Amino acid sequence: MYVVTGATGQLGRLVVEGLLAAVPASEIAVVVRSAAKAEEWAKQGVRVHEADYSRPETLAGAFAAGDRVLLISGNEFGSRVSQHGAVIDAAKAAGAALLAYTSILGTATFRLGDEHKATEELLLASGLPYALLRNGWYTENYLGDVAGTVERGVVLGSAGEGRVATAARKDYADAAVAVLVGAGHENRVYELSGDVAWSLSELAAELSEASGKPVAHRDVPPAEHREVLVGAGMPEGFADVFVDVDAGIARGELAGTPGDLARLIGRPTVPLADSVRAALNA
Repeated sequence: MYVVTGATGQLGRLVVEGLLAAVPASEIAVVVRSAAKAEEWAKQGVRVHEADYSRPETLAGAFAAGDRVLLISGNEFGSRVSQHGAVIDAAKAAGAALLAYTSILGTATFRLGDEHKATEELLLASGLPYALLRNGWYTENYLGDVAGTVERGVVLGSAGEGRVATAARKDYADAAVAVLVGAGHENRVYELSGDVAWSLSELAAELSEASGKPVAHRDVPPAEHREVLVGAGMPEGFADVFVDVDAGIARGELAGTPGDLARLIGRPTVPLADSVRAALNA
């Protein structure tokens, strides 16, 4: 079986869609917190297992010998190492053939990467055959409020002219599918990023061109960046994460373009301009 944990999240849904296009539904299983959210897959023949990363006992029966598992990282900062460890332990006990984990680029030193690196250590220590999918930044991270950004006419950040080699979420999902259904990916590490690195100034220019409205890049000190994010309603903890990541971008930690992602998916990654236009037309 091909097993996807956290399958009803934004990345997980794209992975399951990719698997459904590649293998019979009867060969796919999903591990989700709410079975109701996976009802449409169950109707197609996908096996649904309801479990919570924070309750290890619910993972009993989620995996079986020979399964190829994708562990999609959780979103509960501060709790993820123990949560991921529970999944790794359950997969090992069941005799899984492969566990692929959505990690973070090896060049990242900002705090968001700490739990990913700790999870990698747990996975390597487990003895399970592994694949580390070290995902870079998603282009969608910058386009969640694209209409508002255009209306305000400002792309705000504290990364200076640091560059970030983003890729579309679907690019990363397609890579995960390729590793799950493909051969020869055991005990491999993939540094996944977009083909082209760009700056926030270039993002502003793309937004201007695509929308026909003036959009400028405004770089601010980290403290002011945090203040703006919190003032806009972002929880303080998340604001700290975003500002810290911008500091990493300024250091060049998300700018690498090793090409692993394009090679895995067999095509170029989605260009920034295409993602911008898709977001504006959504």
